[in-house]
Amino acid sequence: MKKLILSVCLMLTASMIVHAQDYSLYQKYWLLQGSDTMAYRVLLPLDYDATKTYPVVFFLHGSGERGNDNEKQLVHGASLFLKDDIRKNFPAIVIFPQCAAGGYWSNTIRTFDAGQKEHYHFLPGGEPTTAMRVLQELVRYVLQTYPVKKDQVYVGGLSMGGMGTFELVRRSPGVFAAAFPICGGADPATAKNLTAVKWWIFHGGKDDVVLTAFSEKMVAALKEENATVKFTLYPEANHNSWDAAFAEPGLLPWLFAQHNPAFKIVK
Repeated sequence: MKKLILSVCLMLTASMIVHAQDYSLYQKYWLLQGSDTMAYRVLLPLDYDATKTYPVVFFLHGSGERGNDNEKQLVHGASLFLKDDIRKNFPAIVIFPQCAAGGYWSNTIRTFDAGQKEHYHFLPGGEPTTAMRVLQELVRYVLQTYPVKKDQVYVGGLSMGGMGTFELVRRSPGVFAAAFPICGGADPATAKNLTAVKWWIFHGGKDDVVLTAFSEKMVAALKEENATVKFTLYPEANHNSWDAAFAEPGLLPWLFAQHNPAFKIVK
């Protein structure tokens, strides 16, 4: 019996080690633009063949994963794209950029009350943040350098990255086929510029960090503009609604079924 327990423990330990090593499949790169640097990781498809073309997914992390270690941005979501069945059934190039410490994906005014609770005000225009500007350069670089199926370019993100997802789509007309922001938000006035993209928006009903109302208002505004939008609300979820979103069996089949025949490179 002791040998059996020891054997099981060793198998579990080996499994954990293999899982931890899986993240090394995300190759490390850095994009330099002037005095600015953006770290990013790239996961290539199984049996990658540079003579073939593949869909590409950009995923934007939340504020807690900012930095320059080129590691933390993989904390949420990266394991999803490493699953054997996902890699076999949905071969794609997956990009995880990292926002620098102190930076922000979207053009958002943030204030703090006396209890240090953060509040958000989304700007409908203005110059992009440094992080967004360099991110746009990364998107251009990937689309021009990798063998990408131009009609299957996707973006998603959580929290700060959900906000960045809305803004990146707005600032990149004609590029993305579909987007999946999780517990994010944007100014509803921008919805008129987002209608060419298919949307699946997620939020937790008890989110006390980024209010559920931000996603609800964007869904209403997108529907008002006749955009194609799905909305999944997890009534009992707080801010970590990304756990439920990543577990959605229909997320990736839906995502990779979306096409953008009118693709044009962002300038």
